Amino acid sequence: MGSRPHETALPAPLARLAAEVEACRRCPRLVAWREQVASERRAAFVDQVYWGRPVPGFGDPAATVVVVGLAPAAHGANRTGRIFTGDRSGDWLFRALWRAGYANQPTSTARDDGLVLSGAWVTAAVRCAPPGNRPTTEERDACLPFLDRELELLDRTRVVVALGGFAFGIVASLAGLRPRPRFGHLAEAALPDGRTLLASYHPSQQNTFTGTLTEEMFDRVFDRARLLAG
Repeated sequence: MGSRPHETALPAPLARLAAEVEACRRCPRLVAWREQVASERRAAFVDQVYWGRPVPGFGDPAATVVVVGLAPAAHGANRTGRIFTGDRSGDWLFRALWRAGYANQPTSTARDDGLVLSGAWVTAAVRCAPPGNRPTTEERDACLPFLDRELELLDRTRVVVALGGFAFGIVASLAGLRPRPRFGHLAEAALPDGRTLLASYHPSQQNTFTGTLTEEMFDRVFDRARLLAG
C-alpha cells in the first residue's frame, strides 16, 4: 500500500489526528475491503500503488468552510490517499470549489497534483471505503470521534457543508440538534457553536447523471457558504 509524499505541514493537533486516522483498524469489514481493493485494483489503475488505508481530511487549517462527504471511494481516495481525489464526485466538487475561489485549480487527480485549498477543508464522515458505499451503523459510530475532533480543531470554521443526507445527519447528530433538521438541497440549520450547517445533494454520478444536481445548483451552495462565512 502507498505512502504519503511530502505535503505542507499541518498544525500539530491536526497532524496527530491525521496520523491516528491513517493508522485506524477499528472496523474489520472495512479493513478487509479497503485492502482487498488496494490489492486487486481496477484495470485502469493496475500499475498504480493504492493508498489502501483510512483517509484523513485536508485543506486549509484556517478554513472558514468545511465540506463533509460520506466516505472515500474505493478507486478514488482509497487509491490516491486524498479525500475526493481521483473520482467523478471529486471532479464535481473541486471544480465547484475552484469556481467559488476556494481552490487554485479545478482538478484533483493525485496527492502531488498541486491542488491547494484556501479557506476550505474537505473531509468525510467515514474514513475507509465501505463496500457498496454503505457503512454499517457500528462503522459509522466508530468514525464519529474523528470528525468531532476535526471540527473542534478547525476553530475558524463558520459553515459546514454536508454533501448528502448521510453527512448532514452525522453533523446534526454530533451537534446534538433535536429534532434533527430535515435534509434538502440548500437547507440550513444553526449549530449550537454559532456555525451554520448547509446541505447539498451529493455530487454522486447518480445525482449528476440524472440532473438531480447540476453545476448551477452546486455553485449556489458555495456562493451561500461564502456569504454565511463572511
